[in-house]
Amino acid sequence: MRIGTVRELWRYPVKSMLGEALREAEVDERGVRGDRALALVDRESGRVASAKNPRLWRALLTLSASRGADGRVRIVRADGGELKAEELSAVLGRPVELTGEPPQDATLDRARPEEVLSAGVRARVTVDVSRVGSASPPGTFFDYAPLHLLSTASLARIGALSPRGSVEAVRYRPNLVIEPDPGAPGEGQDPGFVEDGWLGRELAIGARLRVRAVVATPRCAVPTLAHGRLPRDPQALRVPARHHRVEPLPGMGPHPCVGVYAQVLESGPVAEGDEVRLL
Repeated sequence: MRIGTVRELWRYPVKSMLGEALREAEVDERGVRGDRALALVDRESGRVASAKNPRLWRALLTLSASRGADGRVRIVRADGGELKAEELSAVLGRPVELTGEPPQDATLDRARPEEVLSAGVRARVTVDVSRVGSASPPGTFFDYAPLHLLSTASLARIGALSPRGSVEAVRYRPNLVIEPDPGAPGEGQDPGFVEDGWLGRELAIGARLRVRAVVATPRCAVPTLAHGRLPRDPQALRVPARHHRVEPLPGMGPHPCVGVYAQVLESGPVAEGDEVRLL
């Protein structure tokens, strides 16, 4: 059954940096080809650098990464100047290594988002240590699973409930932004958050790609942070915290969630305008 259309396609060549919009891409069990292929590792702690801990790593979101046809990843500052890997430690203020190989049992720090909202991005808050890529193939840097799906319906609902009147998709770092067809099935506990109805289901995207939505995406402090020229927006987290709290996995308790993580069942190409069907 057709439920919508792919409206945006995104790739993030370096974890926690700004990514790039694509017209088309190949997707396999490791997600969009080239997505999160690289990350920074803190030489002192051994943990993967992530803006989920804004006090240390929010500056990652001032940098953009893109991947050329030859596979080379280019990192640039907000002013467009290109950075070399050896310059990143000075820019970020901590000793880091750019790598394509996750440390054994890779982990990252996740600041408790409600404490970041109340205390601010520079404050020392409670930090939980999270394992990287629990539902991803070995050797990847994904937070959980290799694809993140987000609907324009969720964005519209958050925007309608926010004093700003809108919210940008890039704050939630999706791979695929899907525009649901009017009246398409998939609505959950709130009429805007249609991804709830995709959980546990298979989706066909384009001619060959098949994925399974496995878990609602719990949101951290990242959507609230400045992204490049976009200013901070605490409402990007406060709205789902008030209006869309669900339990991603048994025993986790309710979390503010936006979008769903998905695993790839059958590899294939994806492009803007591709049809999305619920199987």
